[in-house]
Amino acid sequence: MTTSSFLAELRRRDRVLFAVALAHVAALVAFAVVAPFDLRTVAGLNPWIKPIKFAASIAIYAATVGWLLPHVQDAHTARAVVRWGVGIVMLLEMACIALQAGRGTTSHFNVTTPIDEIVFGLMGFGILANTVFLTLLFCLFLVRPGPIARPYLWGIRLGLLVILLGSVEGGLMIAHGAHTVGAADGGPGLPLVGWSTRAGDLRIAHALGLHALQAFPVFGWAVSSRVGSRAGTVLVFLFAIGWLGTAAWLFAQAMVGRPLLT
Repeated sequence: MTTSSFLAELRRRDRVLFAVALAHVAALVAFAVVAPFDLRTVAGLNPWIKPIKFAASIAIYAATVGWLLPHVQDAHTARAVVRWGVGIVMLLEMACIALQAGRGTTSHFNVTTPIDEIVFGLMGFGILANTVFLTLLFCLFLVRPGPIARPYLWGIRLGLLVILLGSVEGGLMIAHGAHTVGAADGGPGLPLVGWSTRAGDLRIAHALGLHALQAFPVFGWAVSSRVGSRAGTVLVFLFAIGWLGTAAWLFAQAMVGRPLLT
């Protein structure tokens, strides 16, 4: 499948979430253009680095949900709730992050001023709402799946389950009040991702949990065309166990203050 045909199929599957994904790609480009001209730093980084990362992640997430929704049979109202709920929440989340970058301050765990507190509260509400929409989508794939290969179906189900677990870890980060364990947020970090190189960083396991929604269905789809249904389903479960085990190990390392790399 070429890039143009893939984009056309993505648009055909869900026009709303395709538009949301496209808006975040456009935002990513805009942030990347602005970043070199902004000499400020937030937690030691250019303030637009975080919006760039989130715009990329949200674009992938919106496109993924849009790709998966047509696999649900009937349930038109429930699908509309997921479609519009995810779209609105992700736009809200991106707007909050971009606003704080423009103000030259942090977006997450920031309650320094009343405005910061309101913005962080809106972000928290959005993530909670998104978790509800993901739970609804998970239930739809349990009771209303369309006629798709069984390994692919289980890849979708397990991917949704793991991203929900990743959302729980996000809640733990909020309770902790930071994403770094053993040092203050900010400071030396790995290129691009910014994961701490001097202390534990809860974002690593969190990222693995969130992107299970892409990895698991792709793996299930790939094995469904190469092995039988039963063997393929077993491979999907083994893949999920390995993924979860890695995420759990990364979470444990972070909780005792150990960086992934120094």
